[in-house]
Amino acid sequence: MSQGSENDKKTVHLVSTAGHPNFGDEFIAAAWLRFLADRQPDTEVVLDSPDPGLSAYLFEGLHPRVKFTNLLWRVSWATMDTDPDEGDKIVDGLVRDLGTPAFDLGLLEARRATTVHMVGGGHITANWLHHGRLVRAARRLAEVSDARFVATGLGLMPPIDPDRIRDDLAACDHATVRDSASAEMSGVELGVNDAFLALPALRGFGARPDPTGKPGDVWISIQCDLAEPEVFEATVAAVRALIESGRFEGRTLRYVEAIPGRERDRRAFDLLADLIPEENFMSFVRLWHEGFPGQPLQTWITTRYHFHQLAAAVGADGIAIEIDDDYYRTKHQSLAELGTGFAIAPVGFEKLPEPASNPDYRLKAGRLHKAKLEEAEALYPRVRPPQPAPVSEPVAPAAPSRPKGLFGRR
Repeated sequence: MSQGSENDKKTVHLVSTAGHPNFGDEFIAAAWLRFLADRQPDTEVVLDSPDPGLSAYLFEGLHPRVKFTNLLWRVSWATMDTDPDEGDKIVDGLVRDLGTPAFDLGLLEARRATTVHMVGGGHITANWLHHGRLVRAARRLAEVSDARFVATGLGLMPPIDPDRIRDDLAACDHATVRDSASAEMSGVELGVNDAFLALPALRGFGARPDPTGKPGDVWISIQCDLAEPEVFEATVAAVRALIESGRFEGRTLRYVEAIPGRERDRRAFDLLADLIPEENFMSFVRLWHEGFPGQPLQTWITTRYHFHQLAAAVGADGIAIEIDDDYYRTKHQSLAELGTGFAIAPVGFEKLPEPASNPDYRLKAGRLHKAKLEEAEALYPRVRPPQPAPVSEPVAPAAPSRPKGLFGRR
């Protein structure tokens, strides 16, 4: 595409579930913004997320030309109380036909997109039925903009509406999913989770383990969102029992939250606060500012998918706890299939298993990063700044003769 006029500029419209905040989703969005800033700093980038105001705080400055909106999310929200057929009609009417001031200015501006990119995450699932219309909205925007339509690293299980999802993703110029169950359901190529794009940004990635082999800190993170109350309570009780067993005697216990708030990840910490000092609680804000704290030889006990993924990649051992039979089971099992080596505690476990790891997984995680990087570079090749036109090599003038004196001595 020509760089000659304003209308020729590239614009990437990223559709993400970032801005919640939820560490894994924010980590993925930041990964793409940093990648695009390095490869295509002059490209306009629009991050379309549920909360553009909070996204601006999280991601401002990660790309020199990023803007924030929730345009396509608002289109999907307009279908929340409709059946799928009616929802598709609403999306098609809004995006293709316009006709309402609540959307038209944004949709006309969005038609500048040259790529519409649905970035990875597990939000296109039956937990949020209207998110199926988010895929439809992205597809229609790409069509009316004559833009590429791409999707990377999606998790689609449990499925919203398999036939519709297959139809919408079949319109992609490029698409990958992050787990084998999603690939089988959708017919989309099995790829790599988008979080692997940013592995080198982790402090612990490539770090040398303590040569003495001394175990590191024990990190805990237990969610209550998406877990039935009895499952959450049983999980907290099992973690308490493991700590009180003396299994981690002499090691520092720490807690980290992926979604902030006392009714989110902090809730489990409050129930374990007699065992874990307040100063060892890492809030989401600290996590975002300081970076993921994983290091080799640590132990992680977590329900969170991305903590499982990243902790294993830096050489920690751990226990991944499933909180349901479909959504989180698929997520943790997909990482087990990659070979993280973490022990898996299924829903309804009677006792937590011993933490486990795969010593070879750090090397494999590096290969998975390379695979994701190759996918990203194929989508967005590096754009080099224009070079000045070559000119004829000038003839060097004769060196002036130095005057006699201090510098003219022979």
